[in-house]
Amino acid sequence: MRTTQQTLLPVYDHRRGTGPTLVFLHYWGGSARTWDLVVDRLPGRDVLTVDFRGWSRSRDLPGPCTLDRFAEDTLAVVADAGVTDHVLVGHSMGGKVAQLVAATRPAGLRGIVLVGSGPARPAARITPEYQDALSHAYDSAESVAWARDHVLSAAELPAGVGARIVTDSLSAADAARAEWPLRGIAQDITGQTRMIGVPALVVAGEHDQVEPVDVLRENLLPYLTHADFTVVRHSGHLIPLEAPDDLAAAIAAFAPPA
Repeated sequence: MRTTQQTLLPVYDHRRGTGPTLVFLHYWGGSARTWDLVVDRLPGRDVLTVDFRGWSRSRDLPGPCTLDRFAEDTLAVVADAGVTDHVLVGHSMGGKVAQLVAATRPAGLRGIVLVGSGPARPAARITPEYQDALSHAYDSAESVAWARDHVLSAAELPAGVGARIVTDSLSAADAARAEWPLRGIAQDITGQTRMIGVPALVVAGEHDQVEPVDVLRENLLPYLTHADFTVVRHSGHLIPLEAPDDLAAAIAAFAPPA
């Protein structure tokens, strides 16, 4: 099912299947369809994918487009879809949102998968200068393509995916595009992450320049009580697009169908 914007909820898609439901949350610059290649490799599973407020099909929803609002929206979408048994799968910015959601200990949450996730404690390199530069990464199709090819990815992308990345990265309202680099990326959520009570799987890309392996080891893992850690070889930051086979297999092993 898909919500309508009249509900003031983000637009989402719910594919019915075997639970627990996998709730996918996208990265800064992504959309619900960022997960298409992974979802295709999880046949028969109950899957819910969301366009965050201010992004893609949810572009025209009113703000704010903060991490806290995204977390509230995620809880509301899960309730609206009637999901009672679920696992959160968050990529990059979506991983930080997943931590905030899990910290509230919602009923029915079985675990979280954090994919190249924004860490609980911001890395030392997240300075005001870094944030300002990052805020211009999606200024144009040319700047998105440069970031895609030189920062975000380390492996060859499937045909057609490169153009989709550009389209999605330019899909956001101005407030949504600015919120993550100027505020969300620097938000310290260690207190909330320590409150997570469900098992977690942290997935890192071997060549990720955005959230490197050592950053996830030092700035995320110590704040998770029950966490496993795996590194996807040859992948950069866009793990759902660069290594969908490996990621789908890791998700299926962590959250097998009931």
